[in-house]
Amino acid sequence: MVEEATQKARVLIEALPYIQAFRDAWVVVKFGGSAMEDAATIEGVLQDIVFMECVGMRPIIVHGGGKAISRGMAAHGIQAQFIKGLRVTCEKTIEIVEKVIKGEVNPRIVDTINALGGRAEALHGDDVLHVTRKQETDPDTGEVVDWGFVGEPGEVEEGPIRAIVERGVIPVITPLGKGADGKVHNVNADVAAAAIAKALSVRKLVFLSDVPGLLRDPNDADSLIETLPASELERLIEEGVIGGGMLPKCSSGVEALHAGVRKVHMVDGRVKHSLLLEIFTQQGIGTEIVSTE
Repeated sequence: MVEEATQKARVLIEALPYIQAFRDAWVVVKFGGSAMEDAATIEGVLQDIVFMECVGMRPIIVHGGGKAISRGMAAHGIQAQFIKGLRVTCEKTIEIVEKVIKGEVNPRIVDTINALGGRAEALHGDDVLHVTRKQETDPDTGEVVDWGFVGEPGEVEEGPIRAIVERGVIPVITPLGKGADGKVHNVNADVAAAAIAKALSVRKLVFLSDVPGLLRDPNDADSLIETLPASELERLIEEGVIGGGMLPKCSSGVEALHAGVRKVHMVDGRVKHSLLLEIFTQQGIGTEIVSTE
């Protein structure tokens, strides 16, 4: 009994320097992937975030909800389509996205945090993110690639986010934005999280998903890259080593580092207390990307 209690004390003492170092630090946590599909995993992640707030950190959650959206689309007979890891969003799809994100995913996160003894408040991205419609010209064909109602973040209205954080409450932000036409646009949650992290100049940006981190070999879980300079990450992107759903995370993470965010972390949310292990221990558990500037 005494030995068990002593071990618990050792864990707390190990965490103490990190708790001291990150007191008052603003941290954006992007929560997504299949980690959001399991009730126990959701509760474990949100318990970590409540802990972070209780020890003096200032967490901000930007969440995804891709699998819930895909289910909603399937129920309406709409096939999900992705280009470069981003969901193509037609007019009917954006209606489903908004309904699922605002009416199902976001309230679940807010209610769980409050049930765990924390304080959380919903904040819809279309109230703070101004976006432009995402379009690109294909370099091979010269044709315009149009994702529909998918937005690229521009201006971020910091005031509403800061007001919630400064009240000691955790903002839970939906991955939506408002275009110049006043219409709601779908925003990739990784990109939205990075835009908010840049605007607020946060200490850390954490991507929680359903992968261990960055792998040198996507088929080998033991090839985890623990620390990576941003310059090397950019090279891996250019060489096409990183693609699909990891591309928005990595590209937006590099942009955040260039904008002054100190570190970007990629962590597997399915691992119990992975967020605390990454932030409050020497070993960490995922991949940390550091600025080379």
